[in-house]
Amino acid sequence: MTQVTMTLQKVLYIEDDPDIREIAALALVDVGHLTLKACESGKQALQEVDDFGPELVLLDVMMPDMDGPETLMALREQGSITSKTAVAFITAKIHPGELARYRELGVTDVIAKPFDPMTLADDLRRIWLRFNE
Repeated sequence: MTQVTMTLQKVLYIEDDPDIREIAALALVDVGHLTLKACESGKQALQEVDDFGPELVLLDVMMPDMDGPETLMALREQGSITSKTAVAFITAKIHPGELARYRELGVTDVIAKPFDPMTLADDLRRIWLRFNE
């Protein structure tokens, strides 16, 4: 059994909007000092996830071709993320019915858009710590 570090370090972020991806990258790398792999699509994430080995996957829910839930299922089917990988969705759709559906998919938490770039890294650290309790 491998030892889990108690500090989140590696985040895979899947977001189709380049402007939001750039803001999140600044928030997570420059402000949060995390190692980030940002992908513009679920397809790209499926190709690059194994080489990166994220501790937490942050997925946009609404994306063309493969949405967040479809990408999550494909990552699991591929074996790239397991029950030991924290997963959070990031979305503007945070209605109670949607939240319940996301939880049924095994998502650790949901972050609302628009997010605060100054606190995004800390939000992810809290999600990751709660996941690893």
